[in-house]
Amino acid sequence: MGDELQIHKGLDGVYIAESTICKVDGAVGRLYYRGYSIGEIAENSTYEEVAYLLIHGRLPKAAELEEFSKRLKAERDLPAEVVRIIQQSAGKSDPMDILRTAVSYLSISDNEVKDQSYESNIRKSIRLISKISSIVAATGRIADGGVYVKPDSALSHSENFVYMLKGRKPTKEEIKPVEMMFMLQAEHSTNASTFAALVAGSTLADLYSAVTSGIAALKGPLHGGADEEALRMMYAIGDPSNTEQYINEALAGKKKIMGFGHRVYKAYDPRAKIIKEYLLTLQNSSSEEVRRLTEIALRGEKLMIDKLGASHGIWPNVDFFAGPVYISAGIKIDLFTPMFAASRIAGWCAHVLEYWEDNKLIRPLELYKGQIDLKYVPIDKR
Repeated sequence: MGDELQIHKGLDGVYIAESTICKVDGAVGRLYYRGYSIGEIAENSTYEEVAYLLIHGRLPKAAELEEFSKRLKAERDLPAEVVRIIQQSAGKSDPMDILRTAVSYLSISDNEVKDQSYESNIRKSIRLISKISSIVAATGRIADGGVYVKPDSALSHSENFVYMLKGRKPTKEEIKPVEMMFMLQAEHSTNASTFAALVAGSTLADLYSAVTSGIAALKGPLHGGADEEALRMMYAIGDPSNTEQYINEALAGKKKIMGFGHRVYKAYDPRAKIIKEYLLTLQNSSSEEVRRLTEIALRGEKLMIDKLGASHGIWPNVDFFAGPVYISAGIKIDLFTPMFAASRIAGWCAHVLEYWEDNKLIRPLELYKGQIDLKYVPIDKR
C-alpha cells in the first residue's frame, strides 16, 4: 500500500454528503435538529412537530401541524396481511425481524411504491412514520397474548402507540417517557442505520427498500441494541450495592460497559443528560424494580465518570439511561430497538429524501490484498 493511500476503517472521519438536517458537535456534546438544540426540542416540542421539522426542514405553523397530524392519524391502521404476519410471528421471532418483514410487505400494499416524485415520497414518509409505530405496538401487544387494537384518531402519536400496545387509554406517566424517547431518537446524522438507508436509496431503490435497510442495520447490538444490553447489565448487577464491584471487575477484564462511549461524542451525550433528568424523577417511583434500576444506573454513571470521563473522554450515551425509563413506562426489553426504529424513521426518510435531491450512487473502494494470476486447477487434480 502506497503512502498516499489511507484506509478509513468503518469510514471513520469520511464525509459522504452535505446536509442541513442534523448537527452533532461531539467535542462539546451538542445536538441540533435543523438548527434547533435537542434541549429546546425535548422541552417544547412533540414527536409530530419533530417529524414535520425533519421532513420539511422547518417548524410548522399551527394549521400545517394540524394537517400533518391529521395525515399521520389517517395512515396508522395496518393492512390485514401485515397484522397476520405479526400474529404468526410475535412471541416466536425477534421483533426487529418482524418489523423488517412487515415494512417490506407494506411496499406491496402501496400503489405509489414506484412513484419517485417528491410529493409521493412525502406521502410514503408519512405512511412509514405512522405504520412503523403501529407495527411495533401491535408486535408487543400480540406477543403478550393480546389482540390487535385498531388506532384511535383522537390520540396523539405517542398516546396512540401506548394505547395500541396496552389496549387501554394511557396514563401521563406512560406517555411522557415514550414521547421523550421518540423525540430524542428521531435523528442523529449519518449513523450506521441512516447510512445503510442512504446506500440503498442511492441506487434509486424505493423508500421502503431504503427504510428496510435501515432497520436491518439498526438491529445490531453496536447500534440500536445497545440500550437492551445496558439494561441486561443492570439486571445482571441485580442489587445496587453490587454496582461498583460488577463494573470494576468488568473493566479489569477489559469488557465493554454498554451505554458508555460514542464514536462521535467526546463529551456527555446531550440526550443522555435529558434522560437522566427524567430518571431522577423516578427515584421515588412506586415500582421497586424502577427504583432499583434507577439507583444502579446513577451509581454506575458516577463510577464510570470518575474512572474514565475526563481522562478518557468516555461518557454516558443515550442508551445507558434508556432502559429504566422504558421500564417505567411498562415497555418490555425486546421492544427497545423496535421503538428506536419507530423514532428514527423520521430521520431516515428525511435523509433519503434530501440525498435524492442530488443523488450519486454510493460505491466505495476497497484495497485488494489477495493473490492474482493464479493458474486454474481442474477439480480432479486439486
